[in-house]
Parts: sequence; C-alpha cells; structure tokens
Amino acid sequence: MKLLRKLSTQINHKIGRSLPHSVRIVEVGPRDGLQNEKVPGTKVALQLPTGVKLKFINRLADSGLKNIEATSFVSPKWIPQMSDHIDIMKTLSKKRDAVAYSVLTPNIKGLRTALECGAQEVAIFGAVSETFTQKNINCSISESLKRFEEVANEANNAGVKLRGYVSCVVGCPYEGPVKPRQVTMVTKALLDMGCYEVSLGDTIGVGTAGSIDKLLEEVTNEIPVEKLAIHCHDTYGQALSNILVALSHGISVIDASAAGLGGCPYAKGASGNVATEDVVYMLQGLDIETGIDLPTLIKAGDYISQAIGRENMSKVAKANLAKGCL
Repeated sequence: MKLLRKLSTQINHKIGRSLPHSVRIVEVGPRDGLQNEKVPGTKVALQLPTGVKLKFINRLADSGLKNIEATSFVSPKWIPQMSDHIDIMKTLSKKRDAVAYSVLTPNIKGLRTALECGAQEVAIFGAVSETFTQKNINCSISESLKRFEEVANEANNAGVKLRGYVSCVVGCPYEGPVKPRQVTMVTKALLDMGCYEVSLGDTIGVGTAGSIDKLLEEVTNEIPVEKLAIHCHDTYGQALSNILVALSHGISVIDASAAGLGGCPYAKGASGNVATEDVVYMLQGLDIETGIDLPTLIKAGDYISQAIGRENMSKVAKANLAKGCL
C-alpha cells in the first residue's frame, strides 16, 4: 500500500506540471483493429466488404480524426482480413482531405505496392522479444531490423513519412516481463532509420501504471518524448490509467481503436486496443484538446460494430447509445 501511495503521489505531481495541452490520436481501428477480427462464433478470418471498410474510414475522418491507419500491405495468406489493401489505398489516395492515411508495410514488396497505390505514410514495426519476433515475422530481432532498414531506406528515398512501432514493450506472451533497456534499443534503431516517431505498444495489455511509469522513465532518459507515442491494449482494463501515466511523461500521441476493435493474432488472450471513444472522453475531462467530435466518433464505432456483428467494447459508446442521446 505504501508503494501504491508513493506511485500515486508521483503521478499526481507529474500530472500537475506536465500534461500536454493537446493530443494527436492515431486511429488504428481499420488496420490493427480489423486485422484480428473473426467471423462471430468461429475462428475464421472476417473479410468485410471493401465498401464497408471505406465507409467506416470516412466516418472516422468525419469525426475529426486526422491520422487513420487504413490497411496493411501484407500477404493475404497471413492476414486475409487485409486482402483488399490495394483497393483501399487506391481509393483513399484520391481523397483531397487533410487526413493522413497510413499503411503498414512490413517488407519491401509491401512497401513498393503501397507506393504504387499512392501511400504517403507507411509504418514498420519491431519487437523487443526474440520469441515474439520469430512467431510474428519468422526472424530474430537483429534480422528484423536489417529487413526494416531496407524498407526504411526506400521509403525515405520516396519522400513518404515513416512511422515505427515497437511491440511487447512491457511483457511478451512467450518470455514474460520485458526490460526497458531493450525497448530503448529497438526504439533508437527505428528512429535512426528515419522514423519521425515510434509508438510503444503494450501488445498483450499487461502493463500497469507502475510498469509503464518505469518504462517511460528509462526510455525518455535517452529519447525525446516528441518522438514517442503510446499504444495500449486493454486486456486487464488498465489502458486508460497507462495512457494517463504516458501523458504525465509528456507523451502527446495516442494510438486507439474505435469500439475497441482488435487484438494481436500472435498474442493469445490479448483483447482489443483501448477504445478511441473512451480515450477522447478521458481527454475531454482533462481539458485536453483532440479536435474530435465524440458523438460522431461513437456513431462510427457503432457502425462498424454492427457491420461485423460484435459487441461494441467502448464503455463510453455503450453509455451514450443506451441513453439514446446521440
């Protein structure tokens, strides 16, 4: 109890002096959310009609979101939910709005196809666990970084923005707790490749206010907070408290997924990302600007939840929809 009170005091002190005035939310529902969805009641990958995905993305953009991760240029063999990535990106690249539609490009083939489709922002990812990396992309951490370096060089030469992700920053489903030093190392490697920012992902949602605080204390000793984002899954219901700790460290970029869509296909038991609606509601309560209209966002999450036939995991959306106040 003494340790908990001490941590609470430390967090409150940080909140009092360093909360950002505004936050940029990166909406990952169309990619990181939908890529792990299954046909309800089965283990079969859910392949939504492309038109439904595009309508979902348009509704998200209408809510005021300016950064939307749209799809992933991976082999349909591994992620069949993203098999329509070419049609999605070709359509979005023709839009003339102020939204950045990013795509995941884990290999050089995916990058080149994405560029041909008009992608202006791409993302690469690393992990801090050897076993997770082997399970996810069939190579070691060092091999994965060399592979991504080729992708990063070509992306930089093409003049497109490059974002990085680091998975399993707190814990690995195979190896257990992760040392913050390893997170710093992989994050630095991605930044050195030209990533403008790196998102730190609690992929299996085991982080707590204490472990996230410890992680960020170490990482931000060597990496500016302006280069970092936070990506929390809500497996143990800790995502919002973890985000609050990240805010107290000065991090002002948050990944989130409308309706709490998603999970990790290689992390058994990992539930969805933190719901964007819940994050926005919390930020509004802190008087932190997001530029997002919450009722419109709730309707977008409700639309996709009905389209895929699953429960809306956002508590804020459930409360508002139950009251019929939208």
